[in-house]
Amino acid sequence: MSAGPRGAPGRLRRRGLGAGALLAVLLAAAPGARAEREAELEQLRSAIEASRQRVGAYEREGRGLLETLEALDRAAAALEADVRRAAGEAEAARRSLASLEAARERQGRRLAGTRAALATRAVALYKAGEVGPVRVLFAPGGPRDFLARVGALRRLIGRDAELLARHREQAAALAEAESRARAASAREATAARELAARSAALDREREGKRRLVARIGADRARERGALIEFETAARALEQALGALEEEPAGPEAGAAGPPFASLRGALPAPLEAPIVGEFGRVVDAEFRTKTFRKGVEFAAPRGTPVAAVAPGRVRYAGWFSGYGRLVILDHGDQYFSVSGHLDEVQVSVGQTLARGDRIGSVGESGSLAGPRLYFEIRRGSEPLDPRQWLAPAPVR
Repeated sequence: MSAGPRGAPGRLRRRGLGAGALLAVLLAAAPGARAEREAELEQLRSAIEASRQRVGAYEREGRGLLETLEALDRAAAALEADVRRAAGEAEAARRSLASLEAARERQGRRLAGTRAALATRAVALYKAGEVGPVRVLFAPGGPRDFLARVGALRRLIGRDAELLARHREQAAALAEAESRARAASAREATAARELAARSAALDREREGKRRLVARIGADRARERGALIEFETAARALEQALGALEEEPAGPEAGAAGPPFASLRGALPAPLEAPIVGEFGRVVDAEFRTKTFRKGVEFAAPRGTPVAAVAPGRVRYAGWFSGYGRLVILDHGDQYFSVSGHLDEVQVSVGQTLARGDRIGSVGESGSLAGPRLYFEIRRGSEPLDPRQWLAPAPVR
């Protein structure tokens, strides 16, 4: 929802959605998966199926764009969570493999040392011959010398027995280490394949959204329908803010800092990024349609941190139709800031934040123009131009 909140690009190439093989990739799971993992995969399959059904319905009927976008975004969010899990498992498998390979190397070195000692003893025994110990035992000398030679031979035999036992133990340990290393290598390969499959599925889901956006930008009727839906979403946000204005916020939201009204022209930006969508009237260059953007848009890479511009209390944190993941902060005296299209929401309703505290990260949930931060400042339900409230960007 990139142009207040609408923002389909003026001219985009016509492309089909093409998500045919996605479900087959998602159905692949490691053998012997636990019940909870199966439940997670079932939720993932359900999210993907819901997005496919919504896309199909939109393509047939040309309506319900916001619901279709939300279904696609939710499916992508589920895939992102699964990609993070798969990446964690792959990294753990790599660490385990490295540790076991190191253990196998250590066992191999110990066994090689024992084999060298055994080889030395074998050469000595060969040179002595079968009767060598007997000659040593009955060499000239008194009883004391005889007893000393008996003790020496006993120690040699004990040492040989110890070497043989150590060799058997270390050979068994090496075999076990090699077996565990092979198993770890297989787990690492499986985890890497799953990560690659999940990442490819996520890329396809995002590509599906981009193609859908292209269809909208290339079709006048769909473009107008999208504008109507986004205007409806903007009115719904105004109503939600009006309701928050009437509800008690608990402890004074702006008590931790100066009155919000005194911060006009001095607020830090929620992130370091250029503003690519200005507050005010927007006229589509191709279709000449007119809308009013009630906030500004920052263009930044996905995952860029987004911060609170002033002390406040979280009044809303979650999905909002047309805006994707959304956070509303109450700064007191009926002033609110709104951050939309977030990739992650890292705060919860009721939480008190200081200026600069992280609320989430840039994403493209609900956006038709890729990763964006949609940012508003409101007095009640009245939108204010954020440019007039944000401090000038430092000259570099």
